[in-house]
Amino acid sequence: MSTSYLIKKGLDIKLLGDSEKTIVEYAAKRFAIKPTDFLGVFPKMMVAEGEVVKAGQPLFYDKNRSKIIFTSPVSGTVESIKRGAKRKLLEVIIKANDTQDTVAFDVPKSGELTREVIIEQLLASGLWPMIRQRPYSVIANPAEKPKTIIIPAFDSAPLAPDYDLIVHGHGDEFQAGLDVIKKLTDGIVHLNVHATLTTSKVFLNSKQVQVNTFSGPHPVGNVSVQLSKLNPMNKGDIVWYLYPQDVLSIGRFFMTGKPDFKRVVALAGSEVLKPVYYKTAVGACIDGLIKGNVSKGENRYISGNVLTGEKIEADGFLGFYDSLITVIPEGNYAEFFGWLLPGLKKFSFSKTFLSWMFPNRKYRLDTNLHGGHRSLVMTGKYEQVFPFDIYPMALLKAIMIEDIDAMENLGIYEIDAEDFALCEVIDTSKTEMQSIVRKGLELMRQEMS
Repeated sequence: MSTSYLIKKGLDIKLLGDSEKTIVEYAAKRFAIKPTDFLGVFPKMMVAEGEVVKAGQPLFYDKNRSKIIFTSPVSGTVESIKRGAKRKLLEVIIKANDTQDTVAFDVPKSGELTREVIIEQLLASGLWPMIRQRPYSVIANPAEKPKTIIIPAFDSAPLAPDYDLIVHGHGDEFQAGLDVIKKLTDGIVHLNVHATLTTSKVFLNSKQVQVNTFSGPHPVGNVSVQLSKLNPMNKGDIVWYLYPQDVLSIGRFFMTGKPDFKRVVALAGSEVLKPVYYKTAVGACIDGLIKGNVSKGENRYISGNVLTGEKIEADGFLGFYDSLITVIPEGNYAEFFGWLLPGLKKFSFSKTFLSWMFPNRKYRLDTNLHGGHRSLVMTGKYEQVFPFDIYPMALLKAIMIEDIDAMENLGIYEIDAEDFALCEVIDTSKTEMQSIVRKGLELMRQEMS
């Protein structure tokens, strides 16, 4: 069974620097697991600096849910444990060995796998954090059973990686992962592909899932948008989601008994000289990727996409959930009467510049805000890029005053911070909407727990 959905509201931001469809091996020397990647997790260390670890060996666990552990993606030595203000744990950095050694698990045969056994194995191996839940976008609670599981098999964000390219040739591992995931819910497992994908041997031939097609502008690839069409969220509902590379990792683990943290990462952006895909592992240091491969000048390095990604340093580390590194110019400059110029090479949603006459043009955008912070103003523009039956401005205001009843009534359970990224881009008030929404979701999670 397959269903097609069309999303009409949204906005595609076309940027220069798409990755070539080539995958290159990248042997990073340092890796890091960052507790800040995991919302709602309070880490408790299980190793010390200088300790030798294997791939799949525990590094820390969540104080509130001790069964959820986080393991090393590679074998090596714990180089450093970085902490911030109030001793907040920021990074556990591993210096990789030349020869890799992985912890082996006694995984039952597929016919003996029950839901309880699968969860136990995923928790022990450190692969469980790959599965997240809605609402709140936190690591899934293994004690709960979701009404459905969503697997978005495409990303509509600017310069997003091609998941079909990444899984190509790995059909057996992908199907093994789907077979395992199907046993985690009594509901449907939805595998969502883009309508233009018509030749994928892996995605379109998948079993144990319902393959759905989506079309339309960004944010059509967001979990919330797909969920709003497939199975809308109500108070008390739990939905789990994960991505194709997570499915591959789970499939390989149950085929081999060894935790798999491999990751194919797209290096993209206008400042990248040779943008291609790199095969590495979760948490890889990006210094080797960008050395001699980016334009001179001050650049912004982002783990993830330009709309929702995290700023990292030139020697920073790939985020646990990211499959994209984006490099764009910094925008630390001022323009004199910039709004008076024709702006043929400037992106504008409101048609302020003449560039709107060239809809297929790709842009070299930087981080400049082109204005200062102002009060929120009702413009009606947010609704044009926000494909939900929700009033975005009203929800933002309810979050800002922490009106829990209003937040519930206005649909906070249906959305995530990333769904406000486009509103943030076109916002004339320069309000950090994603940060506001994340605080609202965290408030709701604390109130409901």
